Amino acid sequence: MLYALAPNRGSSLRHEVDPYPRSWFIEDDEKVPQARSHYLCGGRLEGLLLGWKNRSGRDVQVGRELALRWDEKAPQVGVDPDVYVVEPPPPEGDRVTSLKTWQPGHHPPLLAVEVVSTTRPGKDYGSSPLKYGASGTQELWVFDPELCGPKAQEGPFRIQVWRRSEQGKLTRVYAGEGPVYSEAIDGWVFVVDEGRALAIADDEAGTRGWLTPEETERAAKEAAQAAAAGERVAKEAAQARAERLAAMLRALGMDPETSS
Repeated sequence: MLYALAPNRGSSLRHEVDPYPRSWFIEDDEKVPQARSHYLCGGRLEGLLLGWKNRSGRDVQVGRELALRWDEKAPQVGVDPDVYVVEPPPPEGDRVTSLKTWQPGHHPPLLAVEVVSTTRPGKDYGSSPLKYGASGTQELWVFDPELCGPKAQEGPFRIQVWRRSEQGKLTRVYAGEGPVYSEAIDGWVFVVDEGRALAIADDEAGTRGWLTPEETERAAKEAAQAAAAGERVAKEAAQARAERLAAMLRALGMDPETSS
């Protein structure tokens, strides 16, 4: 499956003669409430990517549900990714309210993630890849934790990965249960928690899993506490040995102070 870039991205398509489908236009009151599980999945994934940002030192912005628009002539055409990574960040930084790729310093996402909703499962299988293809997004993950997507094309699939080719097309390169490699973040993506969540690791075996910033801080504190506890145990053991030696010397009629 191949999807061309948007008109302002070098495609031969013209918006004037080939208008966007009506379903691509986002109305102001179109926001659909998220299920609790959907919200938690996105939050966990955002945390893992923030941890990656901190460790790697990459100049990226990681966030959720930022309006992505790519055609100045049709500003209501767009998509709001559940989770996104943009490199480099927009000039507004964390004050950005909408990513408009026709504006200076606004770039398409390096990575976008859509978590399939049980209320509109066909959207992320159908129009979402088309939209992200048009937007210039480099890599798209479509995660279907409930396997509620359509059965067309042998689906549903737990996770799909779409990647932009050298020819500028967004192409589906994987559909299955994982793990799958992500070029965008140089990590392996895993389906965990009985299919309800995603995890990321440095290796395909999943032995070097990624942590959120909070988990990294907690692990550092636990390591420091363990080190301190180890030092206390070592000091107590050394003190006990010294006391036993002193007792032995006294039993032999020797002064521990002068014998040391």
